[in-house]
Amino acid sequence: MVIPQHVAIILDGNGRWAKSRGMPRNYGHVRGAKNLEVICEDAWNMGIKYLTVYLFSTENWKRSKDEVDALMKLFRSYTKTCIKTARDNNMKVRVLGDPSALAPDLQESLKSLVESSRDNTGLNFQIAINYGSRDEIVRAVRRAAQDCLDGRLWPEEITEERFSGYLDTAEVPDPDLLIRTSGEQRLSNYLMWQLAYTEFYFTEVPWPAFTKDDLWKAIEKYNGRERRYGGVREE
Repeated sequence: MVIPQHVAIILDGNGRWAKSRGMPRNYGHVRGAKNLEVICEDAWNMGIKYLTVYLFSTENWKRSKDEVDALMKLFRSYTKTCIKTARDNNMKVRVLGDPSALAPDLQESLKSLVESSRDNTGLNFQIAINYGSRDEIVRAVRRAAQDCLDGRLWPEEITEERFSGYLDTAEVPDPDLLIRTSGEQRLSNYLMWQLAYTEFYFTEVPWPAFTKDDLWKAIEKYNGRERRYGGVREE
């Protein structure tokens, strides 16, 4: 069994899972956050080295104010919990996205989470919050353009590899496997540059109900596919 080095997940279906149980949407988000802690440990024990999850997109601000406020409250609580989890499990955390739109206290919590786990050597855990792939690419282009203006970079020096260094995922290998829960089959503006050669796995299971067994099913499906890059089979 080949274990993918990097797994990316779109955590979908929290609200629908809660609604199916007669509970408010925020209940699903709370349960989803708790499940994420479990899956992080499972992923590391399976041999996965990088796990990247989509917590909150740049488009999620369009949700109702009550739901957004509830999510931000949950993120505050989750960030504090994650600091302890990262310490106890030797987990290195990285934040993807533009934190500037978040409340100052949440920005500081995220900064503390990243800095406190910087030297950890276990699971590399990437949290995408206020993240959108188009926004990420635009921000990367601006940084590269500024380097050109400042004389640190010549346009002809811009290669795919060089440009990747301007992305939020610089120094992180591209995902081998993308999992999206709850039945939807689209990327939703997630890691579009990084997913160029990634295998996709879609499951009807909503995120709060996603288990270690479901993760194994995704990995088994990944192992059953013939991986090709530019028409060349990966051995």
